[in-house]
Parts: sequence; C-alpha cells; structure tokens
Amino acid sequence: MMIFLLVFCIFAWTDNLQAQTPFYQGKTIRLVAGTPAGTVYDIYARLVAQFISKHIPGAPNVIVQNMPGVASMVAANYIYSVAKPDGLTIGSIQPALYFDQLVGRKEVQFDWQKFTWIGNTTRSHHLLYMRSDTPYKTIEDIRKASAPPKCGAEGTASSAYYLPKLLEETIGAKFNIITGYNSGTDVDLAVERGEVQCRAFTIAAFFAREPFHTWRKKGFVHVIVQTGKKRGANLPEVPTIHELMDQHKTSDSARRLATVILAANEIGRPIIGTPAIPAERVKILREAFMKTVNDPELLDDAKKKRLDLDPVSGEDLESLGKELVAQPPEVIERMKKLLGT
Repeated sequence: MMIFLLVFCIFAWTDNLQAQTPFYQGKTIRLVAGTPAGTVYDIYARLVAQFISKHIPGAPNVIVQNMPGVASMVAANYIYSVAKPDGLTIGSIQPALYFDQLVGRKEVQFDWQKFTWIGNTTRSHHLLYMRSDTPYKTIEDIRKASAPPKCGAEGTASSAYYLPKLLEETIGAKFNIITGYNSGTDVDLAVERGEVQCRAFTIAAFFAREPFHTWRKKGFVHVIVQTGKKRGANLPEVPTIHELMDQHKTSDSARRLATVILAANEIGRPIIGTPAIPAERVKILREAFMKTVNDPELLDDAKKKRLDLDPVSGEDLESLGKELVAQPPEVIERMKKLLGT
C-alpha cells in the first residue's frame, strides 16, 4: 500500500510540474518569412522575431526562415497545409493573398479566414513611382498616353500588380504590367536597367531603405499616386486614389471593388499562424505580439531603421479576414477581371 501511495505521489508531482512548465520553454519558434531577406517585409518580420521571445512565457528561441515565392503564396501554402498546428510555426506574408482565394486560383492551398491571426506590425499604404526620364509626370499623362508605361511586379497578389490594375478600373489609367519577378528588389533592379519604368509598393519601404534614399536625392523617380484616404506627411504633393476617384466620378461598383482591394492596407504586414493552434497558445502569441510592438527597445530599433509602427491586434485581423472572403458574386467577377483570371 505504501509503495502504491509513493508511486501515486510521484506521478501527481510530475503532472503538476509539467502543468507549471510553460509550453514554450526549451522550444524554438520558426517564423517563416514569405519574402527574400533584406526586403522591408522581411525586416519587419525580423524585428518581431528579435524581441518577441521575452514576452512569451518560457522565452523560446525564435528563428527566421525565408521562403519567398509568388508574392508570399509559397509561404502561405506551407504554413496552412504543411506546418504542424502546434504554435511553433508562424509566418509573415503579404497582405493581399486573399485576392487569389477570391478569384479561385488553383495555386491557393489555404482558406484565408482560417489562418491564426496573431497581429500586424503596421498598416501599409502604397504608392506608385515612375522613372523621371519618362514622359509620365502625372496620372493624367498616363491616362492620355498612346503607349502605357511598363510596371514590374512579382505576382497578382502584390501591390505592384493590383494597384496599377485598380487605377485602370477606377480612373482609366492604362499600364503594361510585367509579372514574374521574384521580389520587389528585382523589380527595382529592372527599373534601374530600364526594363520597366514603374512599380507600386509601400510608402514605408520607399522612405526606409536604399536604393530609394539615393533615388530621391538624384530625382531618379517621382511618385504618381498614393493609396491613403489622406495625403501622407512625406508625400504632401501627391494625390490619393480617393481624390482621383472623386475627380473622375468613379462609379459605385468600382468604388466597392476599391474598398475590397485597399483593405489589404489594413492587413499591412501580418504575422499569422497555422489553423487550429490550441486556444491557450493563440492567446499567448497574441498577447506577446502586442507587448512586443509596444516594447521600448523595439520602438527604439524601429526608429533607427525608419520603420513606421501602427499595429493591429490579431482579433481585429481575424474579423477582417472573415469579412473579406465573404464577397458577393459581382465583386468577385470584377476582381477576376482586374486580376486577369
């Protein structure tokens, strides 16, 4: 009898010890970055990876693995369909991949609303820049041009593709979009070589790193349009797409399309997890994320790197994700037209 009681006490003590040990203690979280190393999406992902460990009970190791391809679709498919739902694999993806799901692209292996939404480091408004040695000085020059400018893009879920296409749909500005570049950096190199003349991407990236600091100083490019509802402080002379839609009396149906497309700005630079992560681990990751983006050390580092922060909670992203994939047929048909499907 005494032996039985002793064994029972040992098991009870072991179970209690395990219950008190944080799940993440001694473990490694892998953050899969859906863009190449050195891109601004990657820089934001690494910023989170650098500081989040101390805000997770158990202080796990955090590593970053780059998995670029097709505007982050490779990473999104991996996180959704391959990674284990244990809370040890999270990811950083581009925010407009829901476009591909809405229009039914066969490459999509995920359901946007079923990702675990952990948080977003910043909302991200966009711009379209143009080489200054082209005849396209304003959006009106593009609208009236006999030959459209060539813009480079990665895939259809990148703003480099969908922003020019949205300008076509809403105000009639035509672009020749060349897709297939592996990253935004490759598009920028193509602009320097003269293969293409323009690119759309985030305002934050344009003011955060090279080659854009040098380009601005030399006047190599100029900005044609921006996507915020108000003009950004860095671009006070550049019209917004909303101003242009008012000016050109864009139809209500085209404006509804613009609302769905530009919602990607709110998703910004999201951190996601696999579907079906246990609820208590989702809570841990979301709370750790919000503490991380408010960490004074991170804020100081972000300032040095010229990175804007405007975080959104995982709960808010989850609600937005469900809303975005529940579109009526007429919006989906317009998106198919816009994305060329």
